[in-house]
Order: sequence, then C-alpha cells, then structure tokens
Amino acid sequence: MQYQMQGPSGADTTLPTEGDAAETHRIRILEGMAGVLAEKGYQAATIADIAKHARVSKRTFYEHFTDKQACFIACYVTASEFLIQTIVNAASRDMPWEKRSRAATYAYLFALESRPGLTRALMMDIYGAGPEALKVRRTVQNRFADQLRRLVDQGRKDKPGLRKLSPAMAAAVIGGINELVLLAVEEGRTQALTQLAITADDLLRAVLA
Repeated sequence: MQYQMQGPSGADTTLPTEGDAAETHRIRILEGMAGVLAEKGYQAATIADIAKHARVSKRTFYEHFTDKQACFIACYVTASEFLIQTIVNAASRDMPWEKRSRAATYAYLFALESRPGLTRALMMDIYGAGPEALKVRRTVQNRFADQLRRLVDQGRKDKPGLRKLSPAMAAAVIGGINELVLLAVEEGRTQALTQLAITADDLLRAVLA
C-alpha cells in the first residue's frame, strides 16, 4: 500500500484533452510537493524545487496554485483523503468488529509508515504553514472523527454492546491517536508506526467498552 497522490486510472489511447492535461499537471505538482516535503520539509521547500520534482515549469505551477502554502495544503488534504479511504477499505472486510477495528487501525498506521519523510513533513509542518493550514487541519481531523463514528455505528449492528460514540468523544480518540503518532514522529520512529497499533486499538476499545 502506498501513500500516493493519484488521479483517475485506466489506459486511454486517445490524445489527452486540455482538461485531462491540466489534471495530470496538477497531480504531478502534488507529487512533486510530496517529494520535496519528504526530502527537505515545508520551510526549506521552494516553488522551483516543486516544479523540478514535478517536471513542470514554474508557470505551470502558478496555473494551479497561487503559492507554496496553497500547494502544501492541497497535498495535505489529498494525502488525508487517501488515508480516510484506506481506513474505509480496511474496515469494509467481512470479519468480526474487533478484527475490522484492528485492521483499520493497522492499515492507517502502515500507510503513514510507508512514506516516513512525507508523513513527518505533513504532521510537523502543518503547524507552521499559517492560520489557513491550521483551519484545514481541524477540518481534516473532524472528517477522521466523523469516519470513526460511522465505523463504530456499523460495528454496533454486529455488537450492540458497543458504546455509541459522540462527536466530542470521537474527536478525543482521533486526537489521542494523532498524539501517539506525532510523538513517534518527533522521536524519529516514523518507520515503526505500526508498532502503535495495539495501543491505538486498546484506546478505542477502552472508550467503547
């Protein structure tokens, strides 16, 4: 499993339309930002670095993003969407609630672990990317919390004894897991994030008991 910025897939032998080409450029720029973030972080990154990684001109960059911050935020949102879908896919398997919960947690941590440089940059640098980035981070965290509530509601159909998760409690669980990951990243353990799976799963079980 990779932590990627991907557009629509599928082979096509026709010439790309102007819209298709624009979307391809945007995806390449996001991947370029991801590559630069993994190498040097947000503060040291330049638009020239991003354009070089993406194999586009600076003019093309500015056709899609007003500045470095806008590109960083788009990269953060796209990566977050991928992670949410990773959780959904892992939890959709036909298995008992406990195993589905554990699979979702592990899949999330494995996705983060698979690109440690990018994970470190996105998790650490979002705090220094300005007020707009922090607003986006809050929105993304709320989306993770909403998804957790949906997964728990699905689990309660199979296991009625599970506690119903309130929005505040879901936010607290997501915040707790996020702090575990952030601490590991700060301590240089980004390549071993799956080791947090048991602790994260225990936290969720304790809340739902």
